[in-house]
Amino acid sequence: MQVKIDLNGLGVIVTASSRGIGFNVAKELLKRNARVVISSRSEENLKKAQDELSSYGEVYSVRTNLFDQRDLENLVKESWELLGGVDALVWNAGNVRCEPCFLHEASYIDWIEASALHTVAPGYLTTLLVQTWLEKKMKGVLVYLNSVSIKEPMPPLVLADVTRAGLVQLAKSVSRTYGKRGIRAYSVLLGSFDTPGARENLKAVAEARGEPFEETWEREVLGRTPLHRTGRWSELGSLVAFLLSEEAEYMLGSTVVIDGAMTRGIDI
Repeated sequence: MQVKIDLNGLGVIVTASSRGIGFNVAKELLKRNARVVISSRSEENLKKAQDELSSYGEVYSVRTNLFDQRDLENLVKESWELLGGVDALVWNAGNVRCEPCFLHEASYIDWIEASALHTVAPGYLTTLLVQTWLEKKMKGVLVYLNSVSIKEPMPPLVLADVTRAGLVQLAKSVSRTYGKRGIRAYSVLLGSFDTPGARENLKAVAEARGEPFEETWEREVLGRTPLHRTGRWSELGSLVAFLLSEEAEYMLGSTVVIDGAMTRGIDI
């Protein structure tokens, strides 16, 4: 019998969660009795996602452009009011607009956009939440959804690979500095999950190579793991729920890989 972690009404913000990874993580957390605020910069996508997720539990939505300082501040403020307090953040972000693109194709603005999305936004949200948790003498958990491609770079995703790598240091720094105050953080390196964004990226790669999408998907996604499949949302949901729970306290600061043995390197 499968036993799911019960999050007992934990108040969680999940960013970029109107579709794909963020949406499915929000759904899995709702199934485990978390109370969730989802976000997206698209009002239409957000409403559709909230309508679908509402059958799983207590869910709210806050329109948020992750590139906008005021929106980030408003996300924390409104989430605090809606949930009666924020216990955790699950950081997720979409793609930089130019991706997939190679290093020689990236402009200065592309680098600025990648840094704003994958470094500044999660860093500033972390600052806002840590400040509030310290002020209110509360515990808190931060889970940064990241990618295994920061370990084994994928050339068409160089902007994301470089700028997301700092999330590992952010999780470690938060945990070492504030762990004694009950604030902990983790970086989760994801392998391949079947999302609209992943398929859009692979379609662009396939077109650039002049090959069928199915051939690219088979080689670049399914063929890179001995399981010959993408990750299941229940697997990712169980991992995130565990990290949010007190059971993962001694793992604070850890970098956790969930990639079906896609990466080949040895961590020392």
